[in-house]
Amino acid sequence: MSKSVKNPASSKLRYFVVLVLFAGMFTAMLARAAYLQIIEPDYLVSEGEARHIRIREQSVPRAMIVDRNGTPLAISTPVDSVWAHPQTVLDEGHSWGFLSRALGMEVEELSKKLRDASGRQFLYLKRHLSPGDAQEVVKLEVPGIHLEREYRRYYPTAAVAAQVVGFTDIDEKGQEGLELTFDKQLTGSPGRTRVMQDRVGHIVDYVEQLSPPRPGKELRISLDMRIQYLAHRSLLTAYTYHKAESASLVALDAKTGEILAMVSAPDFNPNDGSERVNHRVKNRAITDAFEPGSTIKPITVAMALQQGLIDVNTEFDTSPMYVGSKAISDTGNYGLLKAEGVIVKSSNVGAVKIAFLSELGSLIEPITRLGFGSVTGVRLPGEQSGNTPTNREVWREVEHATLAYGHGFTTTTLQLAQAYTAFANRGLMLSPTILPRTNATGTPVFKSSVIDELVPMLESVTSDIGTASLARVNNYRVAGKTGTVERLVGGGYATDSYTSVFAGFAPADDPDIVLVVVVHDPRGEEYFGGAVAAPVFSAVMKGALRLRNIRPTVEEQLWVAVDETELSDGVGLHEL
Repeated sequence: MSKSVKNPASSKLRYFVVLVLFAGMFTAMLARAAYLQIIEPDYLVSEGEARHIRIREQSVPRAMIVDRNGTPLAISTPVDSVWAHPQTVLDEGHSWGFLSRALGMEVEELSKKLRDASGRQFLYLKRHLSPGDAQEVVKLEVPGIHLEREYRRYYPTAAVAAQVVGFTDIDEKGQEGLELTFDKQLTGSPGRTRVMQDRVGHIVDYVEQLSPPRPGKELRISLDMRIQYLAHRSLLTAYTYHKAESASLVALDAKTGEILAMVSAPDFNPNDGSERVNHRVKNRAITDAFEPGSTIKPITVAMALQQGLIDVNTEFDTSPMYVGSKAISDTGNYGLLKAEGVIVKSSNVGAVKIAFLSELGSLIEPITRLGFGSVTGVRLPGEQSGNTPTNREVWREVEHATLAYGHGFTTTTLQLAQAYTAFANRGLMLSPTILPRTNATGTPVFKSSVIDELVPMLESVTSDIGTASLARVNNYRVAGKTGTVERLVGGGYATDSYTSVFAGFAPADDPDIVLVVVVHDPRGEEYFGGAVAAPVFSAVMKGALRLRNIRPTVEEQLWVAVDETELSDGVGLHEL
C-alpha cells in the first residue's frame, strides 16, 4: 500500500487563507469600534440609556369641591401605593411571609400575582396605603419593592351631600355626580419627567422635566352645607319614620334659582365603596319621575285667572261628578267653593270644573312653559325630563280633566321646585343651577297680577282648615300646596301606595326659599302630603330662614278659625 504525500504548497495556502480571514475579521472589529468611539460616540451612550431611561408621571392632587361658603365637600389626600419589579421579588422568596403580612395578603395570593406578572417591569401590589402603613413595607427592605405617591379622594361630609357630589374611582376619575360632570376641570394634568432607572426600577437620576404638573381648578357650588345638613337630617328622619321606599328634597334660592340643598333617601357614604350600590347612589331629586298630583292645582287656577275665565269670587259646585265613565270626587263633599277654597280644600272636582272653562288640552301650555317635560339643564348626570303629553292632536275630556289635578304627566322634584319659582317671583320662572349665580333672568309665565291673587290662596293652605297646617313656620308667612298621589303600578293606580308631596315658599310676602319635599310610598300610619311631607318642609324652612338671617315677617302669627262655608261667601283666611 502506498502512503499519501502531503503537498507543502497546499498546506501553506490553507494557512494563508485562514490567516487572512482572521485578520479581516479583526480589522472589521477594530474599524467598527473606532467608528463608534470616534465618529459616533453618542450612539453607545444612547443605546445604553435607552434600556434604563423612562418617562415617569408626576401625579397631582385632584382639585377640591367646596360649597358656596368654602366648606370642603371633596378633597384629595396623599397616599402611597406599593409596586414591585416582579422577577426581583420572586428571587427573594424568603421575604414573602413578612411582605404578605405587611400588605394584608395571603402568601399564596402574593405569589400568584408575582408569578403571573414575572415578565413585566411594573406591578401594583397594594394601592392607597396610608403613609404609616407604607413605611412598614419599606422597613422590610425587600429588593424589588417600591412606593409611589398617589392621592385618594375623601369626602368630609360623608352621606350628607353624596348624591350631588358623587365620587371617583381608585384612579380619581369621576364616576357619579359633580365628580363626573366636572371631571376635566377637577383633574388637571400630571407632570412628565425623564428619569434614569437601574435594572430593578430604582430612579438613579432625573434627566429632564418634560412638562410641569398642572393642578385642576377648584369647583365652588351653590349648596349651603348648613341647610344641606338640616335638610338631610329632616328628610332621613321622615323617610325612616314613615318606612318609605324613597324620598327627595330640593331647596332653591327664590331670587336666583341656586340650589341650596338637594337630598335623597336612601343615602350612602362615598368613602365606603361597599355602599356604592345603584339604589343608594341615585340622585332621586332628578332621576325619579312621579305624577305631581294636587301641587298642580295652583297652575290650573292661575291659567284660568290669566285668561279671564274666573275671578276670585267665582264659585264652583264640587259635588261628585263623572267625566265620561270616570268618577271624580273629593275626600269630602265641600259644596260651593271659590278658587281659594278649591286650593285650600284641594278639590279635584273644583279643579276639573275650572279646567273645563278652557279649551281641551289648553292646560298643557302653562305646564310646558313651567319646564315640565324638559330637563332643567342643571349639569348633574342622570337628570330625567319626565313625561308630558305635548304631541297630542286630539284631547279627550278625561285627559284634560286629569291634568287639572296633576295626573297624566310626570315630573321630578327639581322640576316641581323650578315651577314654583314662578309663584315666588310674581310670574317669572327661574331655571335652577348648582353653580353660584348672582343675577337671574326669569322666564315670564304668568302676569304678576295673577300671582298677587294666587299667593294668598296658597297661604291659606297652611291655615287650620287647610291641608298643610303642619307646614307653618312660626313668625313667617308660608305659601304652598300639598299633593297626595296614588302611584302608578302595573299600568294602573294602586289603592294602597302613595306619593306624599309638599311644595311651597317663604316668606310668602317676600320669598327667599322655594322648597319641595317628596316621599314615595310611606308605609307608616300617615300618607297624606300634609302629614308626611309638610312637617319636613316646616323643619327645614324654619332653620334655613334663620341661617340666612331672614327677618320674621310677623311678630305673632294667629290663624282665624273659620267655618268651611266661609270659603264660598267672600270671607278669606287672614292673619291677625
